[in-house]
Amino acid sequence: MAIQRMDNVGIVVEDMDAAIAFFVELGMELEGRAVAEGPVADQCTGLDGVRCDIAMVRTPDGHSRLELAKYHSPAVISDGPRNRPHNILGTHRVMFAVDDLEDTVARLRPHGAELVGEIARFEDSHLLCYVRGPEGIIVGLAEQLR
Repeated sequence: MAIQRMDNVGIVVEDMDAAIAFFVELGMELEGRAVAEGPVADQCTGLDGVRCDIAMVRTPDGHSRLELAKYHSPAVISDGPRNRPHNILGTHRVMFAVDDLEDTVARLRPHGAELVGEIARFEDSHLLCYVRGPEGIIVGLAEQLR
């Protein structure tokens, strides 16, 4: 048996509105918001007393989604600074293909995005960069050169 698809990537945030605004500016679409709580939320997370706001944003092609979660209970646990380097073990970035990388970076700056390094050119194939977005999330951007 094989998986059917990757459904979404979950990201825990403190400022839900700022995170939604960032990803909408990137070009994602807000699919909806809800509250997750109760026995099912407790059972699948392995936590007790879960109450969190959920927002689902999707890419314009409808194939990829991010689930943003703001926990009210139990309390959010910080595992260190939010400006961690790229070589930290575990999930460290999510990557998006964009039409115009420089324009995308410029539009994201008012939402707190900062370049992690520089915009780099990979041969004659792609422009690539990482930006640090809301909650310290590293977002990769790739523009295919024509």
